Amino acid sequence: MSRIVLFGATSEIGGEIITRLAPGNDLVLAARRPEALTELEDACRAAGASAVESIYFDAGDVDTQASVIDDIESRGAVDTAIAAFGVLGDQELAERDGGEVARILHTDFTAQAVLLTELSGRMKARGHGDLVAFSSIAGARVRRPNYVYGSAKAGLDGFCQGMQDALRGTGVRLTVIRPGFVIGKMTEGMDPAPLSVTPDVVAHAVVTALKTGTPDVWVPRSLGVLATVMRLVPRFLWRRAPR
Repeated sequence: MSRIVLFGATSEIGGEIITRLAPGNDLVLAARRPEALTELEDACRAAGASAVESIYFDAGDVDTQASVIDDIESRGAVDTAIAAFGVLGDQELAERDGGEVARILHTDFTAQAVLLTELSGRMKARGHGDLVAFSSIAGARVRRPNYVYGSAKAGLDGFCQGMQDALRGTGVRLTVIRPGFVIGKMTEGMDPAPLSVTPDVVAHAVVTALKTGTPDVWVPRSLGVLATVMRLVPRFLWRRAPR
C-alpha cells in the first residue's frame, strides 16, 4: 500500500490520475475547496482505495505549505505526491495589470517550486518517493499570445530539470509531464490546438510514467518532436504564431 497525495484535487486531470491510482492505496485529496471533493472521494473508494481523506490546501499560501505537509505526514509518510494545481490566467488582463501577472506566476511557478522543495526534502530524508509536476508545451518556447502563462511554465520546467538532476542517487524521482492543449474546464470556450488531448489521456500517461520510471513525458508523445522544431523557428516568424 502506498500513501498518495493529490495537491489540487479539484482539477480534472488530477481527478483522473488519482482515480487510476486508487486501488489498494491510501489517498489524500488536498484542495482549497475540500467540500467539492465528495464525488471524487466516492469514485476513489469505488475504484478500491483503502482510505480516502480530503483536506484544505491553498496552493498560493506558500507560507503554510510546510505545515500542511507535516499534518498529512503525521498520519503517514507520503510515498507519491502529485502537484496538479495551476491557472491559465487572462493574458489580455495581464498585459495591463501587474496583479494578474503576479497571480499567474505565483501559482504556476512559485507555489509549485516551493511545494516540490518541501516534499522532496522529506522524501530524501527517507530515501524514497515519487513526485509529479506539470509543465506544458507553452513553456517549450514562449509565444506572444500567452507569454505570461508560458513564461511561468518555462520557469517551472527549468526548475524541475534542475531538481531532477539534484535528486539523482537519492531514491526520489521527479516525473515531469508536458501536455499540449488539454480539452476541459480550464480551456472551455477556446478552440482546440493541434495535437490536443483530454484529461483521461494525460492521466494514463502519468500512471504509465510512474510505473515505468519515465522522468520526462510529452502528451502526446509526438509533441516532443514539435517542441524541438519550435525552437528552430526564426523569431520574426515565431512572433506571428497564433494561439
